[in-house]
Amino acid sequence: MPLPPVGNLSDHVEHNAHQFPSAPVVSVQEEKIWRDISSLEFQTQVRNIAKGLIAEGIEPGQRIAIFSRTNYQWTLADYAIWYAGAVSVPIYETSSPEQIEWMMTDSGVVATFFETRRNVQTFESVSANVPHMTRSYVFNENVIDDLALKGLSITDGQLDERRKLNTHEDIATIIYTSGTTGRPKGCMLTHGNLMSESDNLIAGIPEIFAVPGASTLLFLPLAHVFGRMIEVAMIRSRVTIGHCPNPAFLLQEMGSFKPTFLLAVPRVFEKVFNGASSKAHNAGKLKGAIFDRATSIAIKYSEAISVGQIPISLRMQHGFYDRLVYSKLRTAMGGRVTHAISGGASLGERLGHYFRGLGLMVLEGYGLTETTAGTSLNIPGAIKIGSVGRPVFGTSIRIAEDGEIELTGAHIFKGYWQNAQATADTFTKDGWLQTGDIGHLDQDGFLYITGRKKEILVTNGGKNVAPAVLEDRLRANPIISQCVVVGDARPFIAALITLDTDALPGILASHGIEMGSLEDLVNDKRVREIVQGVVNVANEAVSNSEAIKKFVILPTDFTIDNGYLTPKMSIKRHLVTSDFADQIASLYK
Repeated sequence: MPLPPVGNLSDHVEHNAHQFPSAPVVSVQEEKIWRDISSLEFQTQVRNIAKGLIAEGIEPGQRIAIFSRTNYQWTLADYAIWYAGAVSVPIYETSSPEQIEWMMTDSGVVATFFETRRNVQTFESVSANVPHMTRSYVFNENVIDDLALKGLSITDGQLDERRKLNTHEDIATIIYTSGTTGRPKGCMLTHGNLMSESDNLIAGIPEIFAVPGASTLLFLPLAHVFGRMIEVAMIRSRVTIGHCPNPAFLLQEMGSFKPTFLLAVPRVFEKVFNGASSKAHNAGKLKGAIFDRATSIAIKYSEAISVGQIPISLRMQHGFYDRLVYSKLRTAMGGRVTHAISGGASLGERLGHYFRGLGLMVLEGYGLTETTAGTSLNIPGAIKIGSVGRPVFGTSIRIAEDGEIELTGAHIFKGYWQNAQATADTFTKDGWLQTGDIGHLDQDGFLYITGRKKEILVTNGGKNVAPAVLEDRLRANPIISQCVVVGDARPFIAALITLDTDALPGILASHGIEMGSLEDLVNDKRVREIVQGVVNVANEAVSNSEAIKKFVILPTDFTIDNGYLTPKMSIKRHLVTSDFADQIASLYK
């Protein structure tokens, strides 16, 4: 059953502090040692910061930005803003000055929590255009203690009066969409949206949230709705949160923190697999062959789980490779991880089966910023790998005549900030949210995503093609980093492909190819033959008219830093097709 409803998000913290004062809710790293912070200590820190904000003149409903990587101070600031009756506006640490200016001016931000002075300097380049942003708080400049001192003039009674102003219908946060096209729109999520989604998640996955000693290491941006919703659910259920600001150190941090579950996007799982594969192949042909065989057995074992019958011979092989390979991978992730929640894009059947086969159950789900992250989810006991699960509690899903997924439920956002037209355009006449995604429901109610409505390619022969089907299969191979399938109004389907430089040395070595510059490798006939084999496998999932007929390998990658990926690692398709128009044109000569 869902947990009892509460008035607003600050009540989660109050409830924990009064009912479970010694229960750990957060763990922070101090001189490489993780120290637990209790519910009572967390409440005290949040209240002190909130008092400081009130003393600084922050009024109910005003917007306060958080411009930082994922860290403990981020979570403190988030809840302190809600205690003060204000609205938080998360900004990705990788945002450009132009994006920062737009989000701050559009939302009318009056104050900002910055992680470092470097973030302040990024803002200062556009500060003249944001005159209403008058207060800056820098995390690594002792701002938490400074605000606590300023708040000494505010009584507990004054704070409680302020924090109780918000109801479940009031806006808790304005999260700007990643903006794969056009300017980002501010999604207004209410306290009720976040409370409903987190309570349903907690009730739906007791295997994650009700396990004694449950914990997770947050490394995804808290500026994204996925990480944010999990943050709320963990505070609500007293699951211990650790923060990892730099994903480059994720495996190292997991080894010391030892989480029981993970939260990640598919690209992270792809990187974990590709890294392990590359390491094995770099260690020699024998270890590479063992890893490949272990991978094959893990996938077959998971597939056998799906049909409910595991042959004895497969059990024996799986047990052998568990001792030899799988256990080492689990140990590298801290040794306690049993589940992971994956969202943001399609994981793909191959990786889903692989991770379940090695003992990590990946619960793939689907949602949007507009749906407070969650809409559907595979849960233990109800999993179909390749799907994004059944609707979460309180969610209704229907498929429109053109295949578009439409939704309704308590988790659906309030609308776009100061954009009534865009809000009206995203809902049907009878009030259902139009997701822009194409999919179908099977006979058991599991949802399958087949593409984006706006990204459906139509060849000049009239064939509709969903690029995600091919792109997901291509990225599942270690040699591929990113790909963009093209062919709209063209005679056939083609692709732009980039190589994974982490996995490349091991793969090339296994084929007797020396590692050279990317510029040389993309034109190497042997490399093209390897990639062609990957393309051939991907083409097996589609009809001949949907298959990739030509491809070009680019001597660069698509990354967040060079602007071709959004912070949640979605391809900015319009930018790629614009900047690489010449390469695309060459495919059709």
